[in-house]
Amino acid sequence: MKIVVTGGLGFIGSHTVVELQNEGFEVVIVDNLSNSSEDVLKGIVAISGKQPIFEKLDLREKNAVQDFFKKHTDISGIVHFAASKAVGESVENPLLYYENNINALVYILQQLQQKDRSNFIFSSSCTVYGQAEKMPITENASIQAAISPYGNTKQIGEEIIQDVAKVSNINAILLRYFNPIGAHPSAEIGELPIGVPQNLVPFITQTGIGLRKELSVFGSDYPTSDGTCIRDYIHVVDLAKAHVVALKRLIDSKNETKVETFNIGTGTGSTVLEVIKSFEKVSGQKLAYKVVDRREGDVVEAFADTEKANSVLGWKAESTLDEAVKSAWEWEKKIRS
Repeated sequence: MKIVVTGGLGFIGSHTVVELQNEGFEVVIVDNLSNSSEDVLKGIVAISGKQPIFEKLDLREKNAVQDFFKKHTDISGIVHFAASKAVGESVENPLLYYENNINALVYILQQLQQKDRSNFIFSSSCTVYGQAEKMPITENASIQAAISPYGNTKQIGEEIIQDVAKVSNINAILLRYFNPIGAHPSAEIGELPIGVPQNLVPFITQTGIGLRKELSVFGSDYPTSDGTCIRDYIHVVDLAKAHVVALKRLIDSKNETKVETFNIGTGTGSTVLEVIKSFEKVSGQKLAYKVVDRREGDVVEAFADTEKANSVLGWKAESTLDEAVKSAWEWEKKIRS
């Protein structure tokens, strides 16, 4: 079966391509290389022993999307990652985010609704919950007003998919990720942030390797065990495997509704200081960091209730925080060597 992975050379996309190929799927990667590198293909091939088809394509170009679907008529499913994802950048340049994250989605769905049946996995985010009222966060938690254009594009994207599924043969699963970290255990692929990392773990590993002077910990006066924010850090390989399970569910017509939603996390929250301690443990070195003022827009805590994903999808996160952080560190050392 042929599966299209948009943004397939990105962090989560590349790991999902590997897991799909390991399960025997033929994969077509669509990527415009705006936040990734064609070199990632080498890592994918090194791990899986298979060369995916690669189409360099900007999904914001409607005609190019139409031409792609005319060329690939035998698609069994789409996993849609292609989107801009930096919260701060989205505040500074909202129109870029609305164009990239919404237009691309609309153009793909326009093509899919013409088919007899389409299976669509959407890369969503726990940001749709905002500061949830209680922990852990279930799929039934209320959707809060978005605190950034990025978060808003995920909410709007989910609403668009819901609306289109009602009047077409599109079946979809929305996967709301918590905080993906780590790298493939082979250290052949991993996270490649362009410029200054926006996420905690790559900033930690870049500080550990000497690329950054020190890590800033935003706030130590939150109502948590050590005063720092709590997040649900999930190993990227576990997250990638969730996409394969979700896609198979749609292909096998096991979905109970046209659009299903699942939280994808570990179900355990870790503070920023706990992640730093994990790094110090697996690397055997002290990390340079300082506590600074709180950062606007940060919620106090967010971790998933994974009961639905565990029982309905039959998927469960397997890796520990230490294992995920260690894989990120091995990847960092490799790319800097």
